[in-house]
Amino acid sequence: MFDINKIRADFPILNQQVNGKPLVYFDNAASSQKPVQVIDAISEYYSTINANIHRGVHTLSQKATDAYEVARETVRAHINAKHTHEVLFTSGTTFGINLVANGFTAFVKSGDQVMISALEHHSNIVPWQMLCERTGADLVVIPMNENGELILTEFDRLLSDKVKIVAVNHISNALGTINPIKYIIEKVHAVGAAVLIDGAQSTPHLRPDVQALDCDFYAFSGHKICGPTGTGILYGKEEWLRKLPPYQGGGEMIATVTFAKTTYADLPHKFEAGTPHIEGGIVLGKAIDYLNQIGFENIAAYEQELLEYGTTELSKIEGLKIYGTAQEKASVISFNLAGIHPYDVGVILDKLGIAVRTGHHCTQPIMDYFGIPGTIRASFAFYNTKEEIDSLVAGVKKAQQMLS
Repeated sequence: MFDINKIRADFPILNQQVNGKPLVYFDNAASSQKPVQVIDAISEYYSTINANIHRGVHTLSQKATDAYEVARETVRAHINAKHTHEVLFTSGTTFGINLVANGFTAFVKSGDQVMISALEHHSNIVPWQMLCERTGADLVVIPMNENGELILTEFDRLLSDKVKIVAVNHISNALGTINPIKYIIEKVHAVGAAVLIDGAQSTPHLRPDVQALDCDFYAFSGHKICGPTGTGILYGKEEWLRKLPPYQGGGEMIATVTFAKTTYADLPHKFEAGTPHIEGGIVLGKAIDYLNQIGFENIAAYEQELLEYGTTELSKIEGLKIYGTAQEKASVISFNLAGIHPYDVGVILDKLGIAVRTGHHCTQPIMDYFGIPGTIRASFAFYNTKEEIDSLVAGVKKAQQMLS
């Protein structure tokens, strides 16, 4: 049973007031809140097993190592990777994308193409631009339409054997669009290219199956799925991870070091230089366990209710325009009020205790497409309620009255 009151009781931050008003937290696409189970796990780690991993023979080091590797296996099972060594701990989605883009310097040359989409976060644009600058390759962009959907006929037209890697998001952080990544992956593999999926916005809403998708890489962040900041995962197929060069050099990622030559450790340690965010990795596993106890089917169904309710109620406000009306959407609503800057609306909503995100959401090309400086983005999570959406609607109406 999906018990919203029980779930909300797990999140102590939701009990506070902001500016004298009950907190309504609708900035989940930026970062999720943390349940007490995650908060307690952080304290437990530092209180009981804090030690460096993989190197010590003493008891605490062995306990910390075991807990860290249990978390890696938790992630493997969660995303259905074939091997545990295909799961790399990172600092977040951005790190994972940069790791792959840096490694592809060895596989991309002048005249080749790197393909992304018009819906990408800057973190899935800039690393590929840097790769193209290093290699002389060309960046190709899949265009979008007015609904915020990728134009697949254009994707089909642009795709050729010149393309060496395609990097697209699973879900748009700015518009909530769920992209047809299974279709994209199949088409890309047919021309012999690799595919990286930016899963930063999808992992809070669904459970990816990397083997069913057949993607080559899948990156996501821990802080968006109730885990700590500074944590993330890069999944990579074993065949690709063995071919890619290390991203960073240092301790832990070596087999042998002499002044003449260094040899590298086996997977996954080849890509995990230095002392990792040990507590973060362990607790990320706890966060995934928590979400699976609730059930991603339950989460998806409930968040779809919130999306439909929020879309209906906000659409009743005269002069409000929603950006991103794809048929397949996650629980994100980006909107503006006619003649009013989104930042000004955000400030007033904050005074009412309502946390939303305003601006370009690190997707300036999307905003340029619509000819706007940014949007007001309300992003819903499984611990939000329809009553909170009512508060948002009332707040938007008040802001409209004050600023018109």
